[in-house]
Amino acid sequence: MRVANTEHTSRPWRIREVTYDFRLEDVWEVPLPDRPDAFGRGIALLAALDPSRSSAPVVRTLFAIRWKLGALLGLDRPDAGLGSRVLSLRDRLPADLRDGPTGPHFANVPFTPLYVTDDEWAAEAANATMHGVIHVGRIDGNAGPRAQLAIYVKTNGRLGNVYMAAIKPFRHLLVYPAMLAEFERALRAEVVAT
Repeated sequence: MRVANTEHTSRPWRIREVTYDFRLEDVWEVPLPDRPDAFGRGIALLAALDPSRSSAPVVRTLFAIRWKLGALLGLDRPDAGLGSRVLSLRDRLPADLRDGPTGPHFANVPFTPLYVTDDEWAAEAANATMHGVIHVGRIDGNAGPRAQLAIYVKTNGRLGNVYMAAIKPFRHLLVYPAMLAEFERALRAEVVAT
């Protein structure tokens, strides 16, 4: 479920120490199982999701289009990514986060983990259009534990602004709802299996 950005900004997440010049695009939440290992299992499942094999045809199709357009337009060239066009945010991390664990690595999308704590995990990606960060935080409250997914973006000029505007309706209406529903089903299935 999409939530107001203030649901994220009202919390003392460490990611905000390094994304001060990024724009917070979206914040979504999904329930977590009420068990101590839920956050760790949840971020491992999220990192393993493969949009090209999504159970939602619209997600598979939109990602296939994105990868083909990226190849055609050169959006994902190595010189447009981390360490080339932009420096990794690892250089900005406070020592305790930089020297700590990074958490799970994405298997199927070009994100690189930054850090993991007991209640936060962040990863970054960059291409010709933007430098983006995905942040997942664990929230405990009256409604039970939840995973909060926040997306930070720093666009790359006019191309980045046009790109982000063009994909916004697809992200909000199709991609994130379907992917988060799939993530939630995977979490429930794992709880039943263990």
